[in-house]
Amino acid sequence: MARFATILIDLDGTLVDAFTTIHRAYVHTLPQFGRPAPTMEQVRRAVGGGLENAMGHFLPPDLIAEAMKVHVAYTQQILLEDVTLMPGGMELLRSLHARGVKLGVLTNKQAEASRRICAHLGVTPLLGGIFGAGDTPWLKPQVEFTAHALQALGAEAASAMLIGDSPFDVKTARNAGFPCWAVTTGTHDEAQLRAAGADEVFPSLAALGARLR
Repeated sequence: MARFATILIDLDGTLVDAFTTIHRAYVHTLPQFGRPAPTMEQVRRAVGGGLENAMGHFLPPDLIAEAMKVHVAYTQQILLEDVTLMPGGMELLRSLHARGVKLGVLTNKQAEASRRICAHLGVTPLLGGIFGAGDTPWLKPQVEFTAHALQALGAEAASAMLIGDSPFDVKTARNAGFPCWAVTTGTHDEAQLRAAGADEVFPSLAALGARLR
């Protein structure tokens, strides 16, 4: 454990399963802009790079801003109805926290929603910070966003790692100069994550936690 003094963790698809909530929000939003309700698989393939980027998979640029408002407002209404921790998530956080590892959530999900979810699921006391969209002008994979989180945690990139589920997470870690360990519980499979450059890939947080131990 001495290798990683700080671990940043992505939220959706990595630490929590919020895909039902996300899918419901798209099903609610897109028909209002003349588009069919997407399948769960279409939503899974779209998310990962922030809401504006994801919405661009379904709508032309001139409709995205208004659609985002509808999506966010509806998400706030249903935010805590379906979200759950990924299997092994609580155990991983507790184990790392007990070892003195600095932990932070680094997500492109809206910061307010991210903090509500973490509080609802009982993981906030284990985290040194929750950093999301709107906290800064930046998003993953921009190195400024990661640097902001590390500074807030009092951490250094040389002893940090990121746990995520997408090529966005891999690029985030690469840009910041530290490893990315990936899980296949979110938006991409093992082949895609390895092709993106993930240092290690696991089928679950439980398997990743066992490797850390």
